[in-house]
Amino acid sequence: MTAKEGQVKALLKSSSEAADVIREHVEAGGLVRVESHLDADGLAAAGIMGVALNRLGARFVIRIERWLDEQVVKGLSTGRQDLTIFTDMGSGYLDILSDGLSGKDVLILDHHQPVGELPESFIQVNPHMFGIDGSRDLSGAGVAYLVAKSLDERNVDLSYLGVVGALGDLQDKNEGRSLGGVNTTIVKDATEAGLLEVEQDLLLFGRETRPIHKALAYTTSPFIPGISGEEDKSLALLSTLGIKTKDGDRWRALRDLSKDEKRRLFSGIAEYAASKGLRSEVAISLIGAVYTLKREEPWTPLRDAREFAMLLNATGRMGKNGLGVAICMGDRGRCLQEANRVLEEYRLTITKYLNWLAENPDRIEELNNIYVVHGGTSIDEKVISTISTMILPNLPNPEKPLIAYSLIPEEDYIKVSARASYPAIEKGVNLGEILHSASERFSGEGGGHDVAAGAYIPAREAESFIKYVDDLVGRQLSKGEKRIGDGS
Repeated sequence: MTAKEGQVKALLKSSSEAADVIREHVEAGGLVRVESHLDADGLAAAGIMGVALNRLGARFVIRIERWLDEQVVKGLSTGRQDLTIFTDMGSGYLDILSDGLSGKDVLILDHHQPVGELPESFIQVNPHMFGIDGSRDLSGAGVAYLVAKSLDERNVDLSYLGVVGALGDLQDKNEGRSLGGVNTTIVKDATEAGLLEVEQDLLLFGRETRPIHKALAYTTSPFIPGISGEEDKSLALLSTLGIKTKDGDRWRALRDLSKDEKRRLFSGIAEYAASKGLRSEVAISLIGAVYTLKREEPWTPLRDAREFAMLLNATGRMGKNGLGVAICMGDRGRCLQEANRVLEEYRLTITKYLNWLAENPDRIEELNNIYVVHGGTSIDEKVISTISTMILPNLPNPEKPLIAYSLIPEEDYIKVSARASYPAIEKGVNLGEILHSASERFSGEGGGHDVAAGAYIPAREAESFIKYVDDLVGRQLSKGEKRIGDGS
């Protein structure tokens, strides 16, 4: 057995032990409470747990949180649940959980870097505990799926949600924008169950559901100024490239294009991006693995797993997370219709903020070791993490991490979202450690992955916090520490 096989075996053993705990509480008639995060990965994880618990005949409730803090823990400490399950959250806040829930039965199914000591009454399933990288190789939904599969083999039909969660958490960082690590096992389960098909193609939003010019304009990852959000300019580009947008009266979708037309389209986008001063990697990221969910209806946003993830993210970020959980648990009626409307509103909101930043480049400041996006009150804190993810690839120096923040209305706090490229990670940057350390110093809370992290900081400390983060990034770069979890 190789070291990697041993790591996966240990992770699966941990998943099985967690499943036993769930089964014991359900058989005893206990009430189970699931706490999860509001992003796509967290909603997919909650949906997986919801279906698995329902199949067991469990009494359970699901609650979605913006973040984990003392107030959330206080509510749990006085709750009537017999078992609390955290999905896609918990590992980064073990000290807070220990203070409020020590002695209670708690399961943590997470993939963020663990911070603090695990109380004896807690059980934690986390890839980092076994030397597996939770930022690339397994998502929160993936951990939830492994536990659900250990509960009952028929839960293999939830594997597609593990794929959706991983894509929503942007873990498609392997060659050809594909999923790797333990995620490949989940992809295999979904493929063998007839749920999933994987192929290489252009990654345009709405590749099956929208006319080509709309798919091009709706694509914001990567964000291409002058194309993203601009249907008329997208139409003009297609016309320049000699690509027909209609067959008679019917609009053509990306799936209708020939290989030659797709090659011309990619070349045209690459040339346009270069003319705008964007790095070549921006265009290259538009080609990769397409994950098609075969049992979802064609011409719907759920057919493409990345679009499914964006729809979930939209419901969470726009305050409609119940819709996301319901869809993950199988609702394809009213909830899906309403979620589609939320998705359109979310897309327009994101495009508006990205265009605002393009028009106000002074709101992106370059410091010694980081870039800072001063969102202030101009960018809604609910979407600042999405904005930071989309901006990062377009920054001039890929080795500098990005720190973006927005003011949380009426709370005198800022929400911070940090992102780093892999060149920065390879040079020793670990944003999860940095934001945890910096937030503690300035009376806030923070943590996450090496490549992506978040924090909540008193607004009065914003300037000092950012300066300290800039200093910590510089220190890590000077040490040249190796990545956590890569085995090197």
